[in-house]
Amino acid sequence: MTTDSAHQGAPARPTSEIDLVANRYVQDAARLDPFAATAIGIPGYDDKATDYSPAAVDERAALARDVLAQVRSIAPADDVDVVTQAAMTERLGLTVELHEAGEDYAPLNVIASPLQEMRDVFDITGTDTVEHWQAIAARLAALPGSVSSYVESLRHRASSGEVAAVLQVTEGIKQAAELADPSTSFFTSFVTGPAARAALSGDSAGTVLQADLERGARAACEAYGSLATFLQDELAPQAPTQDAVGRDRYALQSRFFLGATVDLDETYEWGIEELARVIAEQESIAREIAGPGASVEDAVARLDADPARTLHGTAALQEWMQKTSDEAVRALDGVHFDIPEPVLALECMIAPTQNGGIYYTPPSDDFSRPGRMWWSVPPEVTEFNTWREKTTVFHEGVPGHHLQCGQAVYERATLNDWRRLACWVSGHGEGWALYAERLMADLGFLDDPGDRLGMLDAQRMRAARVVLDIGVHLGKPAPQVWGGGTWDSAKAWDFLRANVNMPEAFVRFELNRYLGWPGQAPSYKVGQRLWEQTRDAASASAAARGETFDIRAFHARALSLGSVGLDVLKDALS
Repeated sequence: MTTDSAHQGAPARPTSEIDLVANRYVQDAARLDPFAATAIGIPGYDDKATDYSPAAVDERAALARDVLAQVRSIAPADDVDVVTQAAMTERLGLTVELHEAGEDYAPLNVIASPLQEMRDVFDITGTDTVEHWQAIAARLAALPGSVSSYVESLRHRASSGEVAAVLQVTEGIKQAAELADPSTSFFTSFVTGPAARAALSGDSAGTVLQADLERGARAACEAYGSLATFLQDELAPQAPTQDAVGRDRYALQSRFFLGATVDLDETYEWGIEELARVIAEQESIAREIAGPGASVEDAVARLDADPARTLHGTAALQEWMQKTSDEAVRALDGVHFDIPEPVLALECMIAPTQNGGIYYTPPSDDFSRPGRMWWSVPPEVTEFNTWREKTTVFHEGVPGHHLQCGQAVYERATLNDWRRLACWVSGHGEGWALYAERLMADLGFLDDPGDRLGMLDAQRMRAARVVLDIGVHLGKPAPQVWGGGTWDSAKAWDFLRANVNMPEAFVRFELNRYLGWPGQAPSYKVGQRLWEQTRDAASASAAARGETFDIRAFHARALSLGSVGLDVLKDALS
């Protein structure tokens, strides 16, 4: 069974004054950041490129500061407004704090900075019609302006003595150089690929548009070439060798990614304990898989040697992901969750990039672009083990990110545009996705010992990076079991390889990501912890009232809120 939502058949909630401010903010922010507009499905901006110059960054921060003041000045009209006011105050307040600290001028890392955004936006741009490709041609033509504005901000930030660590700069050079080479560049293959041919064939203006697209692709390649040169010749010589950002910067980033303030020292100690707990659970299941006395490594070897658990090539991976996702949706809908009709569709995709990341992109506002799970597979990785990845499908799909994000987009009758489309808090989103993995185990979807070991394998990695991330960036002492001394990148590499059962290319990318994106990686496991604490508090409250805790209703209420900071979530559900 499916249902459109708890609000089906009910009149839409009246738009409040706070809603009007929030909706205007989404439109104004889209105008100032066309790439973000495309990401959340706001139409009218797919032919435009984002300006990353210091002046543009200042303008976006000024908008956030102005909207923050407006939201704070309005009396909430109802309980929905109370949550909106709290969520916008927390998010926009942090946006202003980050700007005042200079953190938003020129981020540079291996996964989530303008270097990647300028390319990745084309993954979620429409490609079905001639009009789509006209917009792409215009955006490609504008892309050199984005690149030059990004260089301007990098140079501006460097003038204040703030430059990303040399590791991030070096990896950025590699990424930019790959995009700059016409023989390997995504831009070249994108404009000449099957999607372009299918849309333009038979169109009378197709030949002219194809020429525009190829001209735009060459311009994009040249722009990335200039970025690689700038990074190599000007920025790299100024880059510090130290990866750690220190306690003050880390605490700010941690608050941004969690939407909550946590005791970093206590969280670090908890991470050590949680890692030990997960390892013990793994070791118990390993003996179940491979016999008495077997190690985790023995169990992994047995699972990897099982042809029934091995996929060959990305086509087989994509087919298996889609089948697994579809089966989960059918099994959960109407039993553990009521999934809205538009959210039933999830597309599993092989990403055009090859950097090792796995990620989710939400549906557009009108659901014309469905939610999608993307797997970016390094070229040397050709085999995949289903026992490792079943839990990943639940994490990215249902009941993980897709259910969470799709439900928020769907809540038009209740939530304003900012809450449905624009607000994203990593600890809330990634914490829910890890919570969803464990939930699927509790519901019996990972009863196969191999699949359960895979879930624990993923949980072990997330626990390990709580320890690593806080340890490295705060210069914490490492436990003796992991080598003692003070955490640094070399010690982190040995630690990660001991706790992450993945090909070396994946592990290296993951470490580089943690070193350059402080506070983000722990938001998964710490977010899961805060989600579980919020659920347990709600359960205890129900028991104190003499009521039976309804976890299905708890989940429905939580997901209907959209993405909010975890402190706001706790207050809203208390």
